[in-house]
Amino acid sequence: MAAGTDTPSSLSMLDGSYRKNVTVTKDEKSNTFENMKQSNIGKPPRHLSAIRNSVSSAQLAPATEVEFDSGIVSSKSSSDSNSPFVPVFRSGSCSEIGSKQFMEDEHICIDNILEHLGSTADFPSPGAFYGVFDGHGGTDAASYIRENILRFIVEDSHFPFCAKQAIKSAFLKADHAFADNGTLDSSSGTTALTALIFGRTMLVANAGDCRAVLGRRGRAVELSKDHKPNCASERVRIEELGGMVYDGYLNGQLSVARALGDWHMKGSKGSSCPLSAEPELEETILSEEDEFLIIGCDGLWDVMSSQCAVTIARKELMLHNDPERCSRELVREALKRDTRDNLTVVVVCFSPEPPPKIEIPKFKFKRSISAEGLNLVQEVLDSNV
Repeated sequence: MAAGTDTPSSLSMLDGSYRKNVTVTKDEKSNTFENMKQSNIGKPPRHLSAIRNSVSSAQLAPATEVEFDSGIVSSKSSSDSNSPFVPVFRSGSCSEIGSKQFMEDEHICIDNILEHLGSTADFPSPGAFYGVFDGHGGTDAASYIRENILRFIVEDSHFPFCAKQAIKSAFLKADHAFADNGTLDSSSGTTALTALIFGRTMLVANAGDCRAVLGRRGRAVELSKDHKPNCASERVRIEELGGMVYDGYLNGQLSVARALGDWHMKGSKGSSCPLSAEPELEETILSEEDEFLIIGCDGLWDVMSSQCAVTIARKELMLHNDPERCSRELVREALKRDTRDNLTVVVVCFSPEPPPKIEIPKFKFKRSISAEGLNLVQEVLDSNV
């Protein structure tokens, strides 16, 4: 489906560059201006429209390093790993059938993963796990992946020392296990986006067109890439493996380039095929700047930009500090915008406190004319005498 069509609300940023005061010396040719006073001219802020790969503003928050890797924003906070910040996880969710005949979305919210897995689990503390699964062709695939994906992750031999490899392996193992389950319809499929957090490290894994967006002091930082068949990198991969993209659909059938299930479109297990279940991962080190995470299915992002969602969520959290009410408001807003899909939104807060109000100071920088400029003005005036 198409990406969000609304225009992101603009985020006002102050331009950090300005001209310093210059001392004006008295020139023999400028006696007429010897009593001229320096004028105080305030420089208006620049208005930069919020974009998907958001930039950092020193006036709003300490600078962040933004890296680009195949269209994914790598979010590394300016705070180093020795920061005393410890995230506290609170989450809320909302799902609506929308205008569809059936509800095929699933989601999971685990704020305390040790409590969920049991005290004997080998998992760093504190830890949390969240996921959204957008099913198609029935609910079997989405339900199965929701119920089993975390188990496949923590039981992988690479976990927890090589969590990235464990997550990638878990997605593929879950896909194969679903195909082997004789009681389920293996032709149903699902996209999957998960967020695994241990301590300050957050790993977002995505296969499909769900999206994860971090709210960082009011700015949207995308942590996943929508796997649409028309995406340049996905199209190349699909065509190299013998597939085709027709009218935005993979092999003319599926509107996503990556999904679990859909075994009627895949070859034998272990073989490469245009429809991939392998996720792309993004690692983020959380800091006090990182206020909340929004993860949602494409029913939200079809009608709303990432920056718009962050702006709405932050405003709601400042009012009532309730992530569940916040997720409901995002769903309501998407329905008002006439989304045509099922809707599922999860909002995860990283602090018990609401987001603080962002104060943008109004600076007035003194500007003074240089001696050369003063001489030029004097020459112009003299020529008109």
